[in-house]
Amino acid sequence: MGFEPQQLGKWLVAIGAVIIGVGLLTMLLGKTSLFRLPGDFDFGGKNWRVYIPLGTSVVLSILLTLVFWLLRYFRR
Repeated sequence: MGFEPQQLGKWLVAIGAVIIGVGLLTMLLGKTSLFRLPGDFDFGGKNWRVYIPLGTSVVLSILLTLVFWLLRYFRR
C-alpha cells in the first residue's frame, strides 16, 4: 500500500486551500473585535509588543470541540 504522487498532490492542494481560507477569514475577522477578547493580554515597550490571546484561544477551543463533536455525532 503505497502513497501515490497524485494523492500527495491532492492532499497538498487541499491543505493549501484550507490555509488560504483560514488566512482570508483571519483578515476579514481581524477588523472586528473577535481577536481582542477579554482575557487577551497585550503588553510591551517602546520597540516591542507581546500579545497572548488567552481568551481567544479558549473560545476557539470550545468552538472547535463542538464542531468536531457534531461531526462525530452525525457520522454515526
